[in-house]
Amino acid sequence: MDRAKWWNTNKALGSVGALALRRGLPRTHSFAQARIVFTVARHRCDEVFNPPESATLWKLPERIEESIEAAWEGWLDDVSSWADFFNEIANPTESELGALLRRLGLVADSDVSAVSSLRRSSDGRAVALPRVFGGTQDEIAQLALGFTKGAIGDLVVPYARLA
Repeated sequence: MDRAKWWNTNKALGSVGALALRRGLPRTHSFAQARIVFTVARHRCDEVFNPPESATLWKLPERIEESIEAAWEGWLDDVSSWADFFNEIANPTESELGALLRRLGLVADSDVSAVSSLRRSSDGRAVALPRVFGGTQDEIAQLALGFTKGAIGDLVVPYARLA
């Protein structure tokens, strides 16, 4: 859900989005819902802050994007094992992004600690990871957690410089 009002995708991951897509994509509608939100989020982040020679959660280096696409195909073949995850995303009990990411096992306490000291840029539109992006799972988790530096209606784009 777009509880933070960053990309206007309210209900896209919930029952309304499922209702809109289930008829045409009965087995994989949850993944289609996610893909729609990813696309909107990428576009909105690019509008707010599009750093050159950098990675964001929605704009990763090509080799990582390709590995995600390859994995995506496998995930589509095993849709039933994702049902609980998509239900959790559609109806989160947490109001705070970091808590939700921790509960879902998407970030570790070390990632939370690494992001806790990060500060917004002087113009308030971005937050930079302190090192060059190497594409590790920790760095991707920290890009996700970087969104916690924003506020309702106030999107902040986390990024890391590429080598």
